[in-house]
Amino acid sequence: MSTTAPTTVERPEVEEVVRLDKPWLVVVWNDPINLMSYVTYIFQRLFGFPRSKAHTLMLQVHYEGKAIVASGPRERCEADVARLHAAGLWATLYKED
Repeated sequence: MSTTAPTTVERPEVEEVVRLDKPWLVVVWNDPINLMSYVTYIFQRLFGFPRSKAHTLMLQVHYEGKAIVASGPRERCEADVARLHAAGLWATLYKED
């Protein structure tokens, strides 16, 4: 004795919500200690920025009080913050909302 398979299979309706993981941001803050030329140098040395980009970011830090200098996975950003701290700059990690 054999049984027949149903001709249609009902699938439950499920809405899949896919959220992209937002990157972590490395923020450098203005401080009264470091010279602008030193900050530019550090941006070039640590991140490989060309002088013009490093200078622009330094001016943003100086005039606006902060600048985002890197983004990406948490582990890499934590390492960037540690390197900036070792160079004497004030930096924090920020999760984009």
